[in-house]
Amino acid sequence: MIEALKSDEIVKKVGGRFKLCALIQRRLRELVIDGARPLIERDGRTDLELVIEEILQDKITMDWSSGEVVEVKGSE
Repeated sequence: MIEALKSDEIVKKVGGRFKLCALIQRRLRELVIDGARPLIERDGRTDLELVIEEILQDKITMDWSSGEVVEVKGSE
């Protein structure tokens, strides 16, 4: 199991379990189906691990008004 999912830190960061699930699903779709490039180095991680790390590093968020995953600008 991915360690970050064992704590509530990531759930609080996104605003709830439903929102976390929706963000993960949409970002996975971008990576796997749409061919989007990861915002962090893969370093042997699975797509799901990449998405979790992008969330933890504040690289992505969800625009709930449009339902789109948004890359956070200036998150170096």
